Amino acid sequence: MYRETTASAGLGGVVRCLWEDAGRAPKRIVPDGCVDLVASGDEVFVAGPDTTAWTWETPSGVRARGVRFAPGRAGDVLGLGADELRDQRVPLGDLWGKEGALLTERVLDGAASLTDVVAEHRTGRGDREIAELIARLDGGVSRVSAALKTFATGERQLRRRFTLAVGYGPATYLRVTRFQRAIGLAGTAPDLASLAFSAGYADQAHLSRDCREFAGVQAREFFLARKCAMSTVDSYSAR
Repeated sequence: MYRETTASAGLGGVVRCLWEDAGRAPKRIVPDGCVDLVASGDEVFVAGPDTTAWTWETPSGVRARGVRFAPGRAGDVLGLGADELRDQRVPLGDLWGKEGALLTERVLDGAASLTDVVAEHRTGRGDREIAELIARLDGGVSRVSAALKTFATGERQLRRRFTLAVGYGPATYLRVTRFQRAIGLAGTAPDLASLAFSAGYADQAHLSRDCREFAGVQAREFFLARKCAMSTVDSYSAR
């Protein structure tokens, strides 16, 4: 139904993964700090970064595919700040005008792939300080202030550059990456309190709050559904 693959070495650092989805059931897409370039049906569009969940349903008989940019790197390809795309789905033609419309036709006709689009439009090598700050936030710090220490650049400027690159500020990103860590650990924790502790939350209440904001449902309902989905995949893979 859904699978992810690693991008070629030439796109390393810019692209987190490539993905395909042929499942028809509606999916709840929750924030992950990333921007995606997506081809589905008769459209090619840019999605995210998100601050709340949205519902995705692949049309019957359609295989959607996408390129998921690494956090902070979409601007190196798309040519604008990720904050301008926050919580939006923007057709490539609207983003790049005539060139975007022509590229959309080429991708949908099979004359070019999404990775071709990324490779042809990639510029720059990213912001090293922002990459370091993202790594620190992903590493499990409890507060943004701890991650901002020892940078040569002033905190205000660093926060501004982070928002431009990622789409929202370090505090929101820290919450998003912590929630994603909880999702990744959902199959191993016996209860929500243990899950919250393992993911780096102060307590279960903070996990529940983030789940309501980012997923739009209660934590118990969301993580139970995740466990059931993982069990179904494991059962299918074992056949």
